[in-house]
Amino acid sequence: MESLTSRMQAVQSPIIPMVGELIKNSPGTISLGQGVVYYSPPAEAIELLPKFLAESTNNLYKSVEGIPPLLTALVEKLQTFNGIEINRENCIVVTAGSNMGFMNAILAITNPGDEIILNTPYYFNHEMAIAMAGCRAVLVATDENYQLRPDAIAQAITPKTRAVVTISPNNPTGVVYSEAALQQVNQICATRGIYHISDEAYEYFTYNGVKHISPGAFESSSKYTISLYSLSKAYGFASWRIGYMVIPKHLLVAVKKVQDTILICPPVISQYAALGALQVKDEYLKSNIGAIAQVRQLVLDSLNRLQSLCNIIPANGAFYFLLKVHTQMDAFELVKRLIQQHKVAVIPGTTFGMDDGCYLRVAYGALQKETVKEGIERLVQGLETIVKS
Repeated sequence: MESLTSRMQAVQSPIIPMVGELIKNSPGTISLGQGVVYYSPPAEAIELLPKFLAESTNNLYKSVEGIPPLLTALVEKLQTFNGIEINRENCIVVTAGSNMGFMNAILAITNPGDEIILNTPYYFNHEMAIAMAGCRAVLVATDENYQLRPDAIAQAITPKTRAVVTISPNNPTGVVYSEAALQQVNQICATRGIYHISDEAYEYFTYNGVKHISPGAFESSSKYTISLYSLSKAYGFASWRIGYMVIPKHLLVAVKKVQDTILICPPVISQYAALGALQVKDEYLKSNIGAIAQVRQLVLDSLNRLQSLCNIIPANGAFYFLLKVHTQMDAFELVKRLIQQHKVAVIPGTTFGMDDGCYLRVAYGALQKETVKEGIERLVQGLETIVKS
């Protein structure tokens, strides 16, 4: 039986359930672990559900790519917010979250043994998907501020490379990549004949006047850029499982094969909710993300007390900070002690490919001004106590 499980033995175990089990065994723990927002979907999403229920055929399978009204709404959103025009060279596929979009992309563009370049720290589900597909993740370190190093990316490309993956705003660091750096990556991919997979799940979460850049909007990028999006974060849609991908038209047949096999079609009730969410007024996003921006500043102010114990990069995107703690302690062991002794949970950096020290990802999207003080105070005091002991 061992040979039947060997493929999955090569894949790391998901860290969120592991930390979740520790939290369950330590009641009262405040989680700064999972990347979710504090707020719920907009009323417009719920208000469209009766329309779904009123259509008697909605219990049947629908189009693999998504229902037409949602696709139409996404065309407008992509044009307005991302500067991406849907034309004869590209198309949209609605997915069950952007994680599925990434899996679709990897299976559509690779053969077993191919290579995908990930910038470290990477998003763990990306690395896991690559391993599941029988491919190899080639890791390229970012710089001391977690920014891209295009020259290093170019040097890592081999005849087996099929894509370069970027995430901006970034999970787990929160940094936002510059337009110049993303342009360089796109040009490298175009020159080498490989794909640029751009994960933009946190596209709305930028601060201090920093703007989100979509590589899919660059000139002539439609042929080799795969853009991934999600409603999970900005619209509080985590469990509704709706994302979408913009892909070169020549990949549509392959992506449809993958999606039809794994999913058939995205949950139609969730697609109706997504259609409602996209009709929400700008104030919904502005007020909710504005509140997270205030929480971000409170978190940063508290973390700055740890300057002697940690390296802290004050990133301007997503809702994460990645701390490098000045200790020889194993990151997961530190996480366990923070939960068990100080009732605060974070995620170890090892799961993001950071093995050259002790790193912790701090997530603040689920916090509000009323709860952030207690959670961050526990983290600060816990690190001061454990690291100095």
